[in-house]
Amino acid sequence: MSEASAPAPQRRSIWITQPDNLEEHSPYALAALERHKKEGLELALRARVVTLLIVAAFLPFLNPQWEVLYYQAILALLIGNGFLIRRMGRVGQSRPELVLIFLDLLVMTLGMVIPNPFSDDVQPVAFQYRFDNFLYFFLILASGTLAYSWRTVIAIGTWTAGMWTLGWVLARWMSEPIPGLTEAANEAFAAYPDVLEMMDPNSFMIHMRVQEVVVFVLVAVTLGISVRRFNRLLLNNATLERERANLSRYFSPNVVDELSQNDEPLKQVRNQNVAVLFIDIVGFTRFSKARDPREVIEALRGFQARMEAEVFRHNGTLDKYLGDGLMATFGTPTAGDRDASNALSCALAMARVMERWNTDRRRAGEPPIEVGIGVHYGEVVLGDIGANRLEFAVIGDAVNVASRLEALTREHEVCLIISDTLRNRVTDEGSAAQILLEPFYRCDDQHIRGVDEPLTVWCAGQRGKGLRPLL
Repeated sequence: MSEASAPAPQRRSIWITQPDNLEEHSPYALAALERHKKEGLELALRARVVTLLIVAAFLPFLNPQWEVLYYQAILALLIGNGFLIRRMGRVGQSRPELVLIFLDLLVMTLGMVIPNPFSDDVQPVAFQYRFDNFLYFFLILASGTLAYSWRTVIAIGTWTAGMWTLGWVLARWMSEPIPGLTEAANEAFAAYPDVLEMMDPNSFMIHMRVQEVVVFVLVAVTLGISVRRFNRLLLNNATLERERANLSRYFSPNVVDELSQNDEPLKQVRNQNVAVLFIDIVGFTRFSKARDPREVIEALRGFQARMEAEVFRHNGTLDKYLGDGLMATFGTPTAGDRDASNALSCALAMARVMERWNTDRRRAGEPPIEVGIGVHYGEVVLGDIGANRLEFAVIGDAVNVASRLEALTREHEVCLIISDTLRNRVTDEGSAAQILLEPFYRCDDQHIRGVDEPLTVWCAGQRGKGLRPLL
């Protein structure tokens, strides 16, 4: 049960183990907080085990008697309880987790307040408090900061202060001083009243007990504020990661890195040479009419997912989906040394992916899906357009030419057509140009609408014979 589900503000408890206002954050951020909680619980358990094992090994040096096993048994209970806390802990209100934390503090308090039942030493109950055992509560508080909310850290502080205070008050009320010790101290230190209280074995040194709990609560509050700030930073960071994830749907990872490291890098409108790729499903209207709409949507999703993956794998930018196709650019928002080669590699990879997918579709009794791909390289204008809602746009003749080349694949019954300009640019880029250009053959010069001179084009992958020539 989260805070958001509480029907009234009065039901909000100060001891719940979650940050405030979770409903204001996205599910992505809350998932990040859940991961942090699990990781924190694991770290807290490891810290608890290591710390308490060190304490258990150290105790025999402080008290080299068999009675020390009593305290080591208490440490073993605390370690076991740590495993239960890790299992029960979660984001949101977890009553079992709170009960286990309470048991943690109760076991420690009883172990420190009640005299060791296996000890043969006869000493005043007040003398129990001379060993500074209260310091061990700071270990529980420190491990709590690794996994719990700020409210729970403060709860540990207040619960500890309350239990410890109740413990020494009851011990002082119920215990009987050992006769003669106080009198002997009075006689020895009568001239030194400040020293007398410290040296009196029957004295509970109330001012020290109060100082312990006050300091502990102040430390808990300080750590609670720090944990609260950390949780806010965590949620803010998760929101940034979500925004980065959303951005990565449109840009390749290396472009996302560049965008995240620069301030407003897209707003400057400029001219730039880029490679533009269009891909479209051939005969999609006919394909859609013969099938159930759900089947059409699933096929379209499968196509888009495969093509999008290739765009990003080849350092391209997904400019937009176009119904049964998409437009991708290479060299945006910043130009690279292999933009044309990346675009051509992407086009060939798309053809190979479609060939493998169609093989699977044939085995499943489904018809193959044919595509047309057009790629061109040239100057475009790019930058943000719009007023309040901005959109990164790539416009210009190079975009129009790439779209026309994709349309020409139907006329020539091929899978892929590239412009001579792109081919020359791939050759200039040098790396693996011969391998990339090997499947292509020169077609007749084409008159492209919007282009004054006939355009030399190169084709690959004859439709009807499959895409094997591209392999």
